[in-house]
Amino acid sequence: MHIAWTSFLVALLVIMIVPGPDFVLIMSNAAKSTKKGVEAALGVMTGLLVHATLATVGLSALVAAAPTALFAVKAVGAGYLAYIGFQTIRSASKPVHEQPRQRHAFLRGLLCDLLNPKVMLTFLSLIPQAMDPNAAPLPQAALLSAVTVGVFAAFWAVVVPSARQLGNLLSRPRTRTVFERTCGTALIGLAASVLAT
Repeated sequence: MHIAWTSFLVALLVIMIVPGPDFVLIMSNAAKSTKKGVEAALGVMTGLLVHATLATVGLSALVAAAPTALFAVKAVGAGYLAYIGFQTIRSASKPVHEQPRQRHAFLRGLLCDLLNPKVMLTFLSLIPQAMDPNAAPLPQAALLSAVTVGVFAAFWAVVVPSARQLGNLLSRPRTRTVFERTCGTALIGLAASVLAT
């Protein structure tokens, strides 16, 4: 079995370091507290596991092949990202003690990842290119999916604890307001991007 590991890992690294909805959501939670960041990251990782499983058994390919189903996933995902974005902007100018408690960082992370069609399409476009066409596809898809999830888990294990320094900077009300408005605007922009692609 000759998997194209080098090109696969390079492409995966590029995808990982380009900020997307998951990155914005996790970092905005991690800036508030490491615990919230970990919860959001665990939600995102659970979503990745679901995408990896679906891609491995081929269900994601069926959704991607059906334009109506893919558009529905895009619309719901974009709506959810826009909702989070508006909520973040709305709470940005409120003092910390008046902000609504976000108890569901895990659920937000899970939904953010599950409803992001770009994650599904990443699995469908990246993994087949790295596979050996002369070997059995299922074991290769399972291995490459597991590596993808593992690499992202390692990335978040490093990034989330370091975000606490950002949290110290955000203890200043003006800085926090600007940061949260920027995160909210970025999420709304990403929602528009999801619909546009």
